[in-house]
Amino acid sequence: MNLPNIIRPEHTFVGVSAPTKWRALQTIADKAAIAFSVDAQIILKALEAREKLGSTGIGNGIAIPHAAIDGMSSPRGLLLRFSRPLDFEAIDDIPADIAVVLLFGENNRGEYLNVLSAIARRLQSDGVLAAMRKARTADEFYSDFIADSRV
Repeated sequence: MNLPNIIRPEHTFVGVSAPTKWRALQTIADKAAIAFSVDAQIILKALEAREKLGSTGIGNGIAIPHAAIDGMSSPRGLLLRFSRPLDFEAIDDIPADIAVVLLFGENNRGEYLNVLSAIARRLQSDGVLAAMRKARTADEFYSDFIADSRV
């Protein structure tokens, strides 16, 4: 899985401010609309609908908001670190400070499951997460996420 083709450095944000999960989804939709030339309201409605099915907070301070978006031809994503952790209603009750957003087209459902799996595997490494949390810039944050291994 080639994550750098899905999540690019210019789609990485550090210090994203939002008071709640729902406002964070609005901010994510706004950033994704600019990045992928898709209407922010379409993205927001899809992210909210997915979140209502069950939290995308996967635990350990991580959320992976994801949704199918009409008109997207391939999976694309954003990488964010919030300025303060947000309650994403994860099963472990740990607020999320990191979000990896994945948007995909209806015809990409099979591929998106592979991408979600690759993202989850990457974030299971304590070394990767620790480095991402210490990163001072968006470039460092992105590099720590994309790097193949941590020493």
